[in-house]
Amino acid sequence: MWSQRQGRLRPLRCGVEELRRRRREQEAALRKARREQQLVSKRLLRDETSEEAEEACVAVILGEAEIQQFLRLAQRGPEEKEREQALVSLRRGLQHPETQQTFIRLEGSIRTLVGLLTSNQALLQLGAARCLHELSHSEQSAVAEACLPATSYLLTYLSGHSADFITLEDGGAPSSPARPETALLLSCSQELCLYTLGNLIVESEAVRRQLLPQGIVPALAACIQSPHLTVLEALGYALAQLLQAKEAPEKIIPSVLGSTLPQHMLQLLQPGPKLSLGVAVEFAWCLHYIICSQVNNALLITHGALSTLGLLLLDLAGAVQRTEDAGLELLACPVLRCLSNLLTEAAVEAVGVHPQLRDERVVAALFILLDFFLQKQPSLLPEGLWLLNNLTANSPSFCTSLLSLDLTEPLLQLLSVSNVVSGLVLTVLCNVAEKGPAYCQRLWPGPLLPSLLDTLAFSDTVVVGQSLELLQLLFLYQPGAAQAFLQRSGLQALQRHEEVAQLQDRVRALQQTALRG
Repeated sequence: MWSQRQGRLRPLRCGVEELRRRRREQEAALRKARREQQLVSKRLLRDETSEEAEEACVAVILGEAEIQQFLRLAQRGPEEKEREQALVSLRRGLQHPETQQTFIRLEGSIRTLVGLLTSNQALLQLGAARCLHELSHSEQSAVAEACLPATSYLLTYLSGHSADFITLEDGGAPSSPARPETALLLSCSQELCLYTLGNLIVESEAVRRQLLPQGIVPALAACIQSPHLTVLEALGYALAQLLQAKEAPEKIIPSVLGSTLPQHMLQLLQPGPKLSLGVAVEFAWCLHYIICSQVNNALLITHGALSTLGLLLLDLAGAVQRTEDAGLELLACPVLRCLSNLLTEAAVEAVGVHPQLRDERVVAALFILLDFFLQKQPSLLPEGLWLLNNLTANSPSFCTSLLSLDLTEPLLQLLSVSNVVSGLVLTVLCNVAEKGPAYCQRLWPGPLLPSLLDTLAFSDTVVVGQSLELLQLLFLYQPGAAQAFLQRSGLQALQRHEEVAQLQDRVRALQQTALRG
């Protein structure tokens, strides 16, 4: 997951500038690693009440004749209930890949669904939409592309151009009496459309090529003002799928940044009683994908992204202390990634770090989250440590906060977790030591030297390389460090790495520095 380029430390060039050069190379590689994207997936939205009511019906693989019969009944059945039931049976059959393949091969099948989707009967519209949703969940790209004729209608409904597909206000009522079937449609239509579009987007580039000129970005921007949390969560999912496309940096993200979506996304990430975990998780990932594209992160910073994410980080730290909710790490991960990557932007240096990211509370909050990850989700420790790396890399004040809060020892305790974690812990400590003699003096007391001697027993070259770098800084800035190292058999610990190609130059340089004292 992590890749670092190790610079070579030559005997005659072991000063601070050489160390800084290597650190810049390492940071560039780590920033690239941080752009790793979440695996895309599809989601299936099914109405549990309807599913329970249909349990008596066995979902079977449908042949051409059965599909044609259900489509004819849905179109021209003598009774409305019979037409609705035909779509229910068709949808259940479409849960099978075999039925999906047969369906898209039938001439006019998608056209029939589109016709029902645009009818004036609410439950038939909903039934057709659910059939399209089942098709969108297919793992076969041909099925997704067969749904192309329906996408413009889904967008139309999404934008609110059809009165039947506009959801009601929470707790409110329609301005005029609505039939029961219309009320049912209103309650789930936008959500269903969004998940269907999200599934289609991720499967096929042809679908994305068609959706962009059709106006999917303006449609999503209109939809993000919905008062419904279920709709907003579905919107975040669909947008995240769009933003992960390989062509997103060139063809999609500029349009998203030019819309009102970023401002609304940041509003939905504002901590407070109205913050929804599900909605926040989706939009935090959306923000992560935008930031990783590096299209225009300065715009996000001017919109207050650092402030919002900093406050959210503090809020998350408080939340993990109050609750055992395992879902909090789902939000913590993209928030940490967003902050980490934004802090590497030149625009941050131009406008200065926001006050919410300047005080000791941020460092304290980060260590609360690190402790939470250690107990609940160790795989997320690198995310928190990478943010700590970016905070301390160029900021003496954050290094001071880490020392004044006595967090060196808790940091050292993470060295036993994994090689990845150990490498990042040592990188953070190098950031602190690099700031000069006063910082090395604060680092030196306690378990630092024993811990570094332990890491020299590791076989991982990244971990050992970072240990060598930290020792070199300590020898440069802390009187007596080299002598203490020699007294504790440090030279013997270095011997095992003398023949390791990636380390031998630095080992020799450190040996020379230690012996010079």
